[in-house]
Amino acid sequence: MADASPAIAPPEDIASAISDTCVEKAALPAGRMIGLGMLAGAYIGFGSLVAVLIGAGAGDLPYGLTQIAVGIGFALGLILVLLAGAELFTGNTLMTLPLAQRRIGAGQLLRAWSLVWIANLVGALLLVLLAIGAGLHLAGEGAFAISAIELAADKTSKSAGSIVASGILANVLVCLAVWMAAGAKSAVDKVAVIVPPVAAFVALGLEHSIANMSLLPLGLMAQAATGAELPAGLSWGAAGANLLWSTLGNIIGGGGIGLAYWAIYLRKEGKD
Repeated sequence: MADASPAIAPPEDIASAISDTCVEKAALPAGRMIGLGMLAGAYIGFGSLVAVLIGAGAGDLPYGLTQIAVGIGFALGLILVLLAGAELFTGNTLMTLPLAQRRIGAGQLLRAWSLVWIANLVGALLLVLLAIGAGLHLAGEGAFAISAIELAADKTSKSAGSIVASGILANVLVCLAVWMAAGAKSAVDKVAVIVPPVAAFVALGLEHSIANMSLLPLGLMAQAATGAELPAGLSWGAAGANLLWSTLGNIIGGGGIGLAYWAIYLRKEGKD
């Protein structure tokens, strides 16, 4: 007889599973947390490299189709994080759920967020340095570098308020991908639920702080390596400001998802 069980668990079961997972994550030893965080920064960076490559080679496609293709390519990063195992700051904003349940304390949450954010940054920067060292910026007779520079310049041209709002929307979608993947029954099911929300946030041009940890340095280093003209507003200072505001937006978006599902499922059931 064929297995009639659903491919994904019901939302209330996912809420309990996410809570348990976040409690475990918050208790990880610092060394393991940092190591897994560096891997996540690198894994998301691989998604960034693929996204830039597709963007460089899809110039003849209509705008919407190009962005969707770029988004599908970028989804590789979150697939690697969730299936291979790594600690991603933006996904860990869901720790607001066990925080609301009083299963972890504010100190544990801030420790996890801080260590993983820094580790994600280190992993992303190391990957970008390797990519430049490997000469990826020269691919397509410089088309890769142009794509990376233009993408970075677009991100640094936004106002602080726009980046925060964009960061909220981005991490709502990312955390929904993490949420659904937690309830998926197989690797194929997990990939199937990860790709659409991730492709959507990238296609919409939303701001994901960990993705930007690779995309912004990639653009800046590609510009320095090729001697291409530096677009107005693109600088290391502007990149740092983007990370600040996108991180804030990501916390609000992902943390809000965690609190929403706590209020809907776990608080109602008396599990807080």
